[in-house]
Amino acid sequence: RGVGAGAALVLPVLTVRARADTAMVLHVDKSHKKASVVSIPRDTEVQRPRCADPQGGTVRGEQQAMFNESYQVGGPACTMKTVEKMSGLRMDHYLQVDFTGFKKLIDELGGVDITTDKAIKDDASQLSLTSGTHKLKGEQALQLVRTRHGVGDGSDLGRIQLQQAFIKALIHQVDSIGLLSNPAKTYDLADTATRTVSADSDLASTDKLLGLAKDLKGIKPSHMNMTTLPVTYDPQNQERVLPLKHASHKVWTALRHDDPIPKSATKNSVGDQADTGVTAGG
Repeated sequence: RGVGAGAALVLPVLTVRARADTAMVLHVDKSHKKASVVSIPRDTEVQRPRCADPQGGTVRGEQQAMFNESYQVGGPACTMKTVEKMSGLRMDHYLQVDFTGFKKLIDELGGVDITTDKAIKDDASQLSLTSGTHKLKGEQALQLVRTRHGVGDGSDLGRIQLQQAFIKALIHQVDSIGLLSNPAKTYDLADTATRTVSADSDLASTDKLLGLAKDLKGIKPSHMNMTTLPVTYDPQNQERVLPLKHASHKVWTALRHDDPIPKSATKNSVGDQADTGVTAGG
């Protein structure tokens, strides 16, 4: 089935190091008119449960582990178990998109329009954009979502904000061209996705991805609430972040009860403070 009421979906974009570069939890409300996305910073210290490894063995659990190590030691299943452990929510599905698949999907869509109010230059991702409006094809779109040093404070948290801005632009693009109202175009995109995206068995076919698209069809960009798991920097290691327990509980409780995430949940978080200057469209 597609993403039903109260379901959640983990979407990692993977690095060549086989660690989850980005992980997002998508929750669709029972009306199928609104959705919430919670990004989990890769450097978050979490309690990782015991997981099966790809060779059929077992990886012992850790009281303190980096979130992105879950994928490295146990693949998507371990990532899902880790998210379920920290959130108390059941992950109904997963999708994983590698760099090549991401570029193909954006190219299939015809590119995504974004506007940036300041120039972005990041030697690491090789992105160079002047201020203004741009149509990003696959390669540039990948450079954008990998950019870290060219926006905000140069941290991974700033990159998450940039990725969220791009996803909003992507949703805006899909909505503005009426993609999901065109069965032929939707089928072509879903067909491409089956060859470029890995998913659980309930989503691993063109028809099942079409069902997912149908479930998401009624969600407008303005009704997609995106946030980052409330975190603070680890005083012992500024390269890591720690979940704000009370605030994180508010986030997961809101999803569990099909409620909007309260603004108070992210008020003191360092995760939603970066200003990327990137918006959708022209």
